Formats: sequence, C-alpha cells, structure tokens
Amino acid sequence: MTQPESVNPAAAAAPAPLDVSSLVVGVLGGTGDQGRGLAYRLAKAGQQVVIGSRTAERAVAAAEELGLGVRGADNAACARESDVVIVAVPWDGHAATLAALREELAGKIVVDCVNPLGFDKQGAYALKPEEGSAAQQAAALLPASRVTAAFHHLSAVLLQDASIEEIDTDVMVLGEDRAATDTVQALAERIPGMRGIFAGRLRNAHQVESLVANLISVNRRYKAHAGLRITDV
Repeated sequence: MTQPESVNPAAAAAPAPLDVSSLVVGVLGGTGDQGRGLAYRLAKAGQQVVIGSRTAERAVAAAEELGLGVRGADNAACARESDVVIVAVPWDGHAATLAALREELAGKIVVDCVNPLGFDKQGAYALKPEEGSAAQQAAALLPASRVTAAFHHLSAVLLQDASIEEIDTDVMVLGEDRAATDTVQALAERIPGMRGIFAGRLRNAHQVESLVANLISVNRRYKAHAGLRITDV
C-alpha cells in the first residue's frame, strides 16, 4: 500500500504569494545611485516605475537612460502617480522633501530606505535623528501615509550592474501596518535573489539604518559589496 506523502506543516500553512505586479512604484531620489539602482531592478522585474527628482527634466533624462518603461517626473507628480513610494533621497534633504509632499503621499505606502550617516577620518558612523530614525521622522512628517522602512542594506553598485542577474540578500522590512509591510516584502521578492523579511516596528528602524555603517566598513576592508542573510527563517 502506498504511503501518503508527508506534508511539511509550515509549508502547508504558508500563504499564497502576494501579487503586487500591478502596483506603480515611485522612487523619490531616483536620479541618485541607490534610487536609480532600485528603479532599474524593479522595472527589470516587470514593475511599473516612476523616477522622481526635484526637476522633471533631470528625472526624465534618468528614466530614458534606464529604459524598461521607466518614466520620469518631478517629485510631486511621482508621488501622486504611484501606489508605493520609495524614499531614496540624501539624508540632509530628507525632512524637507517629505514635508513638501505630505498631501501627495497621503494614503500611500511609503518605503523609507534612507540611512542617516556621518563620515570622518575613521570612516562611516551612524547619526541618530531626534525622532529616533529616518523612518520615524518620515512617519512624523507623513501622518496620513503608511510608512515602512526597507532596502537599507543594498549595494548601489550591484543594483546598477546589468551583468548581475541575481542579488543574494535579504531585505529587512519594518512598519506598523502589516498589510503595508507584506506589500513591501512582496516587492522585494520581485527582484531575483532577494527575500523580504519582517523585522519589527518602526521603533527598531534605527538599528537597521545604522548597520549600514558596519557594512561600509566590511566593504572597505574586504573590497566587497556585502549584504545580509537572516538564518533559520
């Protein structure tokens, strides 16, 4: 008599993958290295992507360079036209950029990937914003948005390298709204090699943002483009 095939209870209980393929993703700061890299990878995976910049002309030029159907617009139009908005602006312009877009970002999932860092002769070091983290600052400035934090530990060099098909890394996702963090995890997993991992509430974002200073030290010491993997999950 044939024995029934054993079923892994955890696998059987796993929910179906969330379909985020129809969402429009905006990237504020999409003309910078990190933003451009994220825009490229998501567009290559089939996502609709809009690059935002302070000037529409600069965004359009960057979008044309990327191709893959990426569109360019000024920051306000990028925010209005997108379902999910990734914030990849420099730290020193973070607060002013978001404060100016409060209305356009209302109701949107906002993904903050900004790392507040300082640099001196000893290398990179973490800064601690008054609110606790860049993500918490975003949440304070955008009370009507669904703020999450993710994509902090990705190498801009790897993201922009078209010869690399997969990026071997986990993406730690934080937030208060579980449906929003589920969406961001699913977006991360659109990129080959990446896996989205829920990593807590926004009050824990400072540690995640700060870890980038350690990764910069790793990269300099070992001439690498280090990422992260979470074990036993």
